[in-house]
Amino acid sequence: MESDGRGLGHMTWTSVGTPIVVVPVGSCEQHGPHLPLHTDTLIATRLAADLVERRHDCVLAPPIAVSASGEHQGFAGTLSIGTEVTAGVVTELARSADWAAGVVFVNGHGGNRAAMELAGATLRHEQRRVLFWWPRLPGGDLHAGRTETSLMLALAPDEVRLAAAEAGPMPDLATLERDGVQALSPNGVLGDPSGADARHGSELFAEMCAQLAAAVANWVPAAGR
Repeated sequence: MESDGRGLGHMTWTSVGTPIVVVPVGSCEQHGPHLPLHTDTLIATRLAADLVERRHDCVLAPPIAVSASGEHQGFAGTLSIGTEVTAGVVTELARSADWAAGVVFVNGHGGNRAAMELAGATLRHEQRRVLFWWPRLPGGDLHAGRTETSLMLALAPDEVRLAAAEAGPMPDLATLERDGVQALSPNGVLGDPSGADARHGSELFAEMCAQLAAAVANWVPAAGR
């Protein structure tokens, strides 16, 4: 997806200038029997595109579409490069963008948190201009439940197989990290997608877009110091 012609991949090097580079970070992992494998990537990319539409000092980079999804091991379709490699990819990508005014990573996959923290520690030590952001939605479920299903109904309804939606357990994060998803939920769902609807998804998306825009607005002055 590109945004108002400001997709980095469509530019020439002579036309890029010194923008803020916005990088969507998603995953290729199971999202239950009713959502597509690229759910996290699609949501992150749409959020990043909204930011680029709001801010003319930003350009949209290609997404990182395979990341740290080891907790979903055992489900067909899931691809993962692990936490350390994901952290390395993010670190090297930010280093390579020294020509830019800064880099914003829009993370759509909770399993990338450790990788982002590792990369962030390195990049801050190197005094690079980076911002790591992911949504904070109080009361949202963990994976492929009402929250993500509603978002996908709003953003890509043709990719939602609502008739196949099933509920799953809601374990705490410590249990999830220790045991992995398959041991806790054979269908891959952590939460309950029942009651999901596009209107709720549109409201959630608007809130997430506002959160991201505010975070970048607060970060930009500090990044320029």
